[in-house]
Amino acid sequence: MIDPVGNTIIYIQRDEPEELDYGGSRELEGLARVLDNARILRDFKNDDAAAIRVLEVGLGRYGAEAPPVDKARALAALTELADATDDSERAEKLRAELRAMTLTEDERAAVAAELRAATDLAEWLSETD
Repeated sequence: MIDPVGNTIIYIQRDEPEELDYGGSRELEGLARVLDNARILRDFKNDDAAAIRVLEVGLGRYGAEAPPVDKARALAALTELADATDDSERAEKLRAELRAMTLTEDERAAVAAELRAATDLAEWLSETD
């Protein structure tokens, strides 16, 4: 939890396993691991710029061989980051790229929540202007 001034409180469950690793999953590979690292940079370290770099490099390196759903999730994450950094032109290009992707119904559903977060953020930011 983060208050408006930036103070952070982290709740940890008392019976949480000792072997839990907060540095990202070592079991993931390729673009899935990139997505996990970007999530940590964005959600826990509040470093949008680093998350963007990690996703862009990851897409360049693993995008061609990654499962389509992982590529779509990376594009959705970049869309949200573009909205957060007030780059609406880039966000719209990323949304167009996502719409052009061939995904199954299940894959689209898996990505929908992440893309909805980007859309909600863009709407909220436009209301505060």
